[in-house]
Amino acid sequence: MKPSPIKPVARRLRRDSTDVEKKLWQRLRNRQLEGFKFRRQWPIGPYVPDFVCFEARLIIELDGGQHTAENDTARTAILERAGWRLLRFWNNEVSENIEGVLETILRAVRSTPFSPA
Repeated sequence: MKPSPIKPVARRLRRDSTDVEKKLWQRLRNRQLEGFKFRRQWPIGPYVPDFVCFEARLIIELDGGQHTAENDTARTAILERAGWRLLRFWNNEVSENIEGVLETILRAVRSTPFSPA
């Protein structure tokens, strides 16, 4: 079986995380959000979302200037059809209001029919 071409991309994205991604990851890692486990830069099909919580079927994306509404809309539609919920935050939201971002994420994971392992 041929290795997935997306895995090296995910590794590179984890290694080259932005400061904003690192800031949010520090708060999400090690089940710090009510026991829900998040992974960062984890491949899902052809995509590598910023953060993924499998228990809640939740993807969190941080958007900076490189994102375009057209690409994000198509990607969101594909992932939602596959059963994922997506939350998007602008980088400045994480930088300036991390507590508010975490509260929004917490509401989303609490609203899942699954519970953390």
